[in-house]
Amino acid sequence: MARALVLLSVVLVSLLVNQGRASENQRLFNNAVIRVQHLHQLAAKMINDFEDNLLPEERRQLSKIFPLSFCNSDSIEAPTGKDETQKSSMLKLLRISFRLIESWEFPSQTLSGTVSNSLTVGNPNQITEKLADLKVGISVLIKGCLDGQPNMDDNDSLPLPFEDFYLTMGESSFRESFRLLACFKKDMHKVETYLRVANCRRSLDSNCTL
Repeated sequence: MARALVLLSVVLVSLLVNQGRASENQRLFNNAVIRVQHLHQLAAKMINDFEDNLLPEERRQLSKIFPLSFCNSDSIEAPTGKDETQKSSMLKLLRISFRLIESWEFPSQTLSGTVSNSLTVGNPNQITEKLADLKVGISVLIKGCLDGQPNMDDNDSLPLPFEDFYLTMGESSFRESFRLLACFKKDMHKVETYLRVANCRRSLDSNCTL
């Protein structure tokens, strides 16, 4: 009888611990989604405000010369469409999100300068800090997903895309600034999408529609 009670106690403690971990994991996911959603909205506001401050001729030039696909993050392997994103595992989406956020650690400092010179969006230096916080949060989620297993992702050992990408395009100042803002918006949209689908994958819901 005593042995059965001990076993029951162990089972109950184990269940409580697992429930606690699941609750904490959900909290981390929710925080990550909220953080990147804020960054995406901020990016959209920045680029809209930037375009509003352009001269008509500058707007015409940008509409002709800027290909959105030509960004710093293009060297990072990622899903190319909705179907591929929905089929990707939670761990894969978290790892890609981590790499995308990491790729902005240096460019975000230039982005802060662009924002402070052209726009009013609060404290632009907070962009780099918000990216750093989000990177830490995603790293914790990846570790939780691995559950103590070694990280075998080969991409973690690859060098990041060259840091001065947006400064070596040989473009005029306004084109360089627009490229920086547009790519930032594009990548934050990617990360927001990947984290939302990853969170859905966590619930084992097969209908993770975008």
